[in-house]
Amino acid sequence: MKPTKALLTMALLAMLSFSCSHEPLSENEVNTIDLPAAPTAKEIEIEIIERINEHRLALGLNALNSHNTIKAVAFTHTDYMIESNHVSHDNFFLRKNSLVQNASATVVSENVAYAFSSAESVVNAWLRSEGHRLNIEGDFTYCDVSAELDADGKWYFTNIFMK
Repeated sequence: MKPTKALLTMALLAMLSFSCSHEPLSENEVNTIDLPAAPTAKEIEIEIIERINEHRLALGLNALNSHNTIKAVAFTHTDYMIESNHVSHDNFFLRKNSLVQNASATVVSENVAYAFSSAESVVNAWLRSEGHRLNIEGDFTYCDVSAELDADGKWYFTNIFMK
């Protein structure tokens, strides 16, 4: 195999191994999700965005603006995680496509979490994790978050970033 072709093949394999997991779509499935109206922001969600922006501003980065379409998409995933009792990036491809089609997104990324009891604790956990921190510090213009309690009183979080 020629060195250029081998390098391209290795680069493609590396990109695929570091992307968010998603399930492939069959020809009969839609490639977006139905979006509900964005729910009203909860105090914990507002504080999460404030803490993310404080961190970004301390690094000389731009503050991220809230976005109702992101909020609606994040809510659908948080609700899904609660229903499935499982924290995941399942169906990320659908959320990304919904933001591309409904909000003109060019780049989308997300952080998820479970069972943290405060905005401070979940944001600190994301900042201690390299991949999550890179999302928080990434080249984005918008972010929003959905935080929902399950029946046992545990918080689930979906934080989506978009440019």
